[in-house]
Amino acid sequence: MASENPVGCVLLKEGRAKPFAKGAKPKALPEWDRDRCIKCGICYLFCPDAAITRVDEGYFDVTREYCKGCGICQQECWFGAISMAEEV
Repeated sequence: MASENPVGCVLLKEGRAKPFAKGAKPKALPEWDRDRCIKCGICYLFCPDAAITRVDEGYFDVTREYCKGCGICQQECWFGAISMAEEV
């Protein structure tokens, strides 16, 4: 998902979060590649909505009801283990 916002979890200009309003259906949700994920928790730390939780064997997953699809978790993942999958 292309964006003109800088990488990070701070929106510097007013009104930039409107496409990511809570309750709105996200266009894409994060998916983890368990072969690349080292269970570091960076995605969990940077999620602005607390939508990422730890699951079996220490991996992470998204809570669909809370995720706005902003992609910050994907941008912050040092290992490229997260991709944003289009919602159908």
